[in-house]
This record gives sequence, structure tokens and C-alpha cells, in this order.
Amino acid sequence: MAKLYFYYSAMNAGKTTTLLQSAHNYHERGMRTLILTPQLDDRYGKGKVRSRIGLEANGTIFAREENLLELTTADIDANGELHCVLVDESQFLTKAQVWQLSEVVDRLKVPTLAYGLRTDFQGELFEGSQYLLAWADELSEIKTICHTGSKANMVVRVDEQGRAITAGAQVEIGGNDRYVSVSRAEFKRIFEGEGTIPLKQPRLL
Repeated sequence: MAKLYFYYSAMNAGKTTTLLQSAHNYHERGMRTLILTPQLDDRYGKGKVRSRIGLEANGTIFAREENLLELTTADIDANGELHCVLVDESQFLTKAQVWQLSEVVDRLKVPTLAYGLRTDFQGELFEGSQYLLAWADELSEIKTICHTGSKANMVVRVDEQGRAITAGAQVEIGGNDRYVSVSRAEFKRIFEGEGTIPLKQPRLL
């Protein structure tokens, strides 16, 4: 039975690596996948889905106004049977697009795996994550750790000197140079002006 899955985490937990491994597993069994990637995330080139450990694949770009049910249906019409849809950076989905992914599952019977951040640098839910948390059949956290050794479940945006930024637009594309994953307790201390942010790569659990 097809389901809508949401795999969420803080930054640098290996979401895209897990997505690419899932796609590889399908391909090894002779099955076809559709990888969707948001238009606004072009860090590695348009349509490129790339993990920080160097794995990459081509994806199909979608814009915020795009209908993902129609996009998936068109892909099936053009290329034949589809066994899985995988969505990178799914926090950038709109409410309507999350609903459309649920239709891919319910109408087209295609399993759909969405990977993304749960919250932004101010601790607020992204639109896509909010509705994936509400409507997905299965939720799974991909874990990483804070520099304190505790589980990291929050994200802090930093400037060029590594200082925490506590205000600004919700969406600002960036990687390790702009975001650091921290525990909730550390997030509180940072926002209260008491914590420090070592600019280190977090480790996967």
C-alpha cells in the first residue's frame, strides 16, 4: 500500500544522502523513481540533488506554483510506470503541494518520500513541514547532534563571523557556512545571548 512519508531533521543530518540511497535501492531492483527538487535551491546547479558527502543525481525542478500531481501524472504518461516519488528540501513545499503529494499516493498509488527540515532558524515550522507533519502517513526523524553532544533538533543561522542571526526572512539558501544544528537547550541560550556556536560539522547518530 502506497504511503506518504516525511523524513525530517535539523541541518546536516544526511537527509539528501538518505534520499539518494533510497533512489539507488529502487534503481538496483529495476524500478523507476522521480526525484523532485525545489526551484529556489540551486546551490549545486539547477536540477541537481547533491549530498554533502558527494553523492548526486538529476532531479526534476518544481516551482511554488507547480501542481505536483499533474507533474507526476505527466511523468508517468511520458516514461511509464513509476515506483516512487522522492522530494528533496520538502520544507519549501506549499500547503497545496503537500496535498497534491497526498493525491499522488492516494490516486496514483505511488509511494512518496519527502525529506526536509522541520523548523527554521527562529524555531518556526516551514509551511511544507507543517502540512507534512499533519498529513503524512508516517513520520521519521533523521538524527544528528549538537556541539554539546546532545541531540540537535533546531537550526541557527549565522553570519560570516559565526554570530547567530535572530531576525530576517525565513528562507535564505545556504549550507554549513550559514546554518548550524543545535539542541533545543543550546538554541535557547543562543537566542538569549548566552551561548556560543562552534562552526563544526555535526556528526550523524
